[in-house]
Amino acid sequence: MHAAFDGDSIVGGAGAFPFELTIPGRQLRCGGVTVVGVLPTHRRRGVLTSMMRAQLEDIRDRGEPLAALWASEEAIYRRYGYGMAALGAELTLARGYHALRPPANPEVSVRLVSLDDAKELVPPIYDRTRLRTPGMYARSPEWWETRILDDPPDRREEGAAKNVAIVDLDGVPSAYALYRVVSKWEGAANVGHVRVIEAMGDDGAELELWRYLLGLDWVGNFRANHLPIGHPLLHALVYPRRALLRLYDTLFLRLVDVGTALAARSYASEEPLVLELDDEFLPENSGRWRIADGVAERTDDDADLALDVTEAGSLYLGAFGASELVRAGLVHELREGAAARADRLFAVPRKPWCPEIF
Repeated sequence: MHAAFDGDSIVGGAGAFPFELTIPGRQLRCGGVTVVGVLPTHRRRGVLTSMMRAQLEDIRDRGEPLAALWASEEAIYRRYGYGMAALGAELTLARGYHALRPPANPEVSVRLVSLDDAKELVPPIYDRTRLRTPGMYARSPEWWETRILDDPPDRREEGAAKNVAIVDLDGVPSAYALYRVVSKWEGAANVGHVRVIEAMGDDGAELELWRYLLGLDWVGNFRANHLPIGHPLLHALVYPRRALLRLYDTLFLRLVDVGTALAARSYASEEPLVLELDDEFLPENSGRWRIADGVAERTDDDADLALDVTEAGSLYLGAFGASELVRAGLVHELREGAAARADRLFAVPRKPWCPEIF
């Protein structure tokens, strides 16, 4: 935690969790920035800027090359070099349009377990998903117990308890869902909903998990937030148009130590690329960086692309391509074909996803 003081009074604060974040090819230490705020009596005095600088320098000095956050107000953090690094989707689907095109897998069974039993069954499934998905982070046993599997009555949506479903594939726990069934009646009809809090699993099991969730009775619709944009439901639903999807920004990423961060991730191409990078907030990151053969290092070579560290955060996990950012006027192509080369270099087989606000 960092605190800003006016005399003896704390007027602002900023925290960071020590995360292990999945990046393409491996996991990397990352500061998970959270609980940032300034008292309304002390706005527009540079308090936030001072805290952000102190926090980023502290993250760097701790040996965390990345910082990440969910922005409650997305316009703020780009000023400090955070780039939009992942998208999520919100789903609302009316019952009656929940049928899936693929036939059910007869090797799959679903069971309900207690929150206590979930402490042993759920984390290994999450970890398998996390290790192959950029943007996800490791959860400690304490995180699971106090943030994910705890269910205090004052945090229940309309009093609905948290349920846990486990999908077994060939007898092995392979997918899980945390959800609530919110019951509400109007005119003798149930207009309640299923709230999917978190659902994920191995290939072959994840879709069967959603078949179970969408088959729950006595509800009017199904709702879920923070879904990955490459969710299999988009293709599997018989009526995909009826799944009211809304895309929104989720994870923002900041390259704190550019050289270490660029060198840490894997690349889908061995083509060399030179970036002319500008970082006004942490100027030691500014300069030309050459990526080639899995190595990133400073160079005096002519640059291929010019960009701010903010856009480097958008490229880093593979959520967006350089060509998209060139069209948006945020990345500048200095050599013909450089954006397409960067697209190939930063490409990932699985789009980044962060399933939880921290």
